[in-house]
Amino acid sequence: MTLDAADLVRRDRAHIIHPYLPGSATERVVMTEGSGCRLTDAEGRSYLDATGGLWLAQVGHGRGELADVAHEQMTKLEYFTSFWEFSNDRAIELATRLAALAPDPLNHVYFTSGGSEGNEAAIKMARYYHHRRGDTDRTWILARSKAYHGIGYGGGSATGFPLYHEGFAPMMPHVSHLTPPWPYRTELYDGQDPTDFLIRELEERIAEIGPGNIAAMIGEPIMGVGGMLVPPDDYWPRVREVLDRHGILLVFDEVVTAYGRMGEWFGAQHFGVTPDIIVTAKGITSGYVPLGALLVGDHVAEVLLRDHGFPMGYTYNGHPVATAVALANLDLIEKEGLLARAKTIGASLHAELDAQLGDLDIVGEIRSVGMMLAVELVADRATRTPLPLNPDRMPHDVIRRETGVIVRDSAHSLVLSPPLIMTETETKEVASALHAVLARTEPTGEIRPA
Repeated sequence: MTLDAADLVRRDRAHIIHPYLPGSATERVVMTEGSGCRLTDAEGRSYLDATGGLWLAQVGHGRGELADVAHEQMTKLEYFTSFWEFSNDRAIELATRLAALAPDPLNHVYFTSGGSEGNEAAIKMARYYHHRRGDTDRTWILARSKAYHGIGYGGGSATGFPLYHEGFAPMMPHVSHLTPPWPYRTELYDGQDPTDFLIRELEERIAEIGPGNIAAMIGEPIMGVGGMLVPPDDYWPRVREVLDRHGILLVFDEVVTAYGRMGEWFGAQHFGVTPDIIVTAKGITSGYVPLGALLVGDHVAEVLLRDHGFPMGYTYNGHPVATAVALANLDLIEKEGLLARAKTIGASLHAELDAQLGDLDIVGEIRSVGMMLAVELVADRATRTPLPLNPDRMPHDVIRRETGVIVRDSAHSLVLSPPLIMTETETKEVASALHAVLARTEPTGEIRPA
């Protein structure tokens, strides 16, 4: 059956529930093809993907190499369970590869189907680890405001946005949110050095809850949904030291930051910190098939594997097609030098944004690490008041409609996370598209007609 664009939109509106999209919204952008950093919709319009879908198209769209691997694996072994004593060769190969890439001693791998599943598993692992060691009071999870850890019960509770809690109460008990590291927002820290303030707050919160009651702290190395918030260089090392003193595990949510997004295999390597558990997904397959993987420290795995083992599993743990595609995806990242490219092209994109947007009054800050970038929008540079936003005419929507460049809105920032294969020419196109709209945006948030 071949459907035209109008019929696709009609059927979409009739049958699909989209995340975050109200039923009153009539607009749909129905993508039908992708190649490199480009997408094409059902009407034939071309787009430049500056978001990597949802932070994940590391090797770009339309890579036939990955499709070929999936086809070959499906004809050989499409699926069998990885519960109990069962395994498959592809999952074993991938686990071995990930253990070699991860910081020591993260040598054990637990597979999932994505990031939300991964954070659920990590929170359960942290609590279960302490329980098995006899520390049964260690149930609390420390997280941060403006954090995003998925939509499950545990991860959703650790997520630090009221939107994700409203209407879903009661959330998981024993979760405490701390101030986020957001150096641009100096007002959060009472005029103090941000890291000093945050470490003192962490120590005080631990004392308040009781160190013997806390299982773990979970955090994104760079807070993506929060607006690409980059912490000071000394933040994570100092957090690690405090947690170690109190026997609290550190879980890095690297669903966004892993597999080259920051110019390293893992954000932990960028900050020089070794967590006890790293949660990954997204870029592990560049989105070609769903897959996630937790990298677990030997000391944690040893406890989890005692007696009857870790009593939790997903149907698609270690899926052979997904793990085969992941292996081929990692090959492409290595062969094409995409870790180094994330740094060089990310720096070029930052420079283009700075050159074209740096003098605009509504641009408060441009921040980046590798291919994670954000342009924070303000009504007033002096007071750093966030730019008012009109939900019917948001800057990212206008940019897409007028220029075909796709960026995301996140916490009054325009967020960019392009495929790591983006070209220098495409970085200029992205910056020009943002300038075309932001140069017409008033401090009131009104966007003047072109």
